[in-house]
Amino acid sequence: MRILMFSTPMLGHVLPMLPLARALRKQGHTVAFAAAAQLARPVESEGFALIPVGPSQEVMVAEAVRRTRGAGVGSPAFVGEYFAGARLDLSVDEALVGTRQWAPHVIVSEHCDYVGQFVATALDLPSAVMAIDPALEPDVLDALAASARSRYLERGIEPPAHAPSGRWLLDLCPPSLRRDGTLPGMEHRALRPEPHQAPEGTPRARRAALTGRPRVLVSFSTSKREPEKLGSLLRSLSTLDVDLVATASGDASVDGFGLDPDRVELVGFLPAAELLDGVSVVVHHGGSGTTFGAAARGVPAVVAPSTPGQLRQAHRLEASGAGRALPMDEASPEAVTAAVGLVLSDPVYAKEAHRLREEIAAMPSASQVAEELVAAAG
Repeated sequence: MRILMFSTPMLGHVLPMLPLARALRKQGHTVAFAAAAQLARPVESEGFALIPVGPSQEVMVAEAVRRTRGAGVGSPAFVGEYFAGARLDLSVDEALVGTRQWAPHVIVSEHCDYVGQFVATALDLPSAVMAIDPALEPDVLDALAASARSRYLERGIEPPAHAPSGRWLLDLCPPSLRRDGTLPGMEHRALRPEPHQAPEGTPRARRAALTGRPRVLVSFSTSKREPEKLGSLLRSLSTLDVDLVATASGDASVDGFGLDPDRVELVGFLPAAELLDGVSVVVHHGGSGTTFGAAARGVPAVVAPSTPGQLRQAHRLEASGAGRALPMDEASPEAVTAAVGLVLSDPVYAKEAHRLREEIAAMPSASQVAEELVAAAG
């Protein structure tokens, strides 16, 4: 069987799809990805073909901002225009041509990718939606549905009754972190989330040895923006009796931040499965990849969100008992350090994180879901 997987042009959206893609390939099926050309490296390094579809993330953000002047980035209006408006306008024709040429039997789209959902409807192909986040808020879903509906009607295609749309919903969110209610109108199938792993056979990066002190991972971004904020946070966390690992851009250095090289390790992009080795607490913004990856390893977290969606996810993690949520954009180095100290000192956080790990382990694996998906589609 031939399965075509669609993703928006963001690395954090394509990485959660890889375990299912690998499982399908291992079972003898042919898998390719349809996404912006900027994702060619992570996709092709896995041995999957990439069908270039649509412009880059930077172009899409600029276009959505232009079309929604006055609406903040992250607002329902912006989200609806970005994912289901401008992106459809600028990507659908290319996607239809590429899909017809590749001739898939099934389409799988991550839940923010409305191009794949449109193509599946237009070409009458069975399709699945992979929910890589907890269920979106109703106002966001309404904005997405409205933007998508107008594009369907403009092309003479009957829009689906709901958005996102597909026959199956493959849900990566563990039950304890799921928002009340689920995406409507689809057959729900849980899918176990996994921390991102490098392709099989890739040598592991050399890492600092464990010292016996708790290891705290600070995983925000490898972006070069605002490096001094990272330095201030690491200097504050260094007041705790811990070892620190932090993701940072290639030109950042321990010496440049005034940190002790025996206790602080700066790394560039590494798969989450490697970053989480030996970690006692993770500090992050609340993206689903890190949230689910840490939970799958039973590691509690301190979340310093920067968007409303991340804040909602942080609150769900805190409600589960497996971490602490800080106010959005108000997470000073001192506040983060205090929260990390609390999580390290109170064993309840580790206990609840371990419970969450067991909950995730009980979810169906990528191999199980791959078999079920092919059987249902066939």
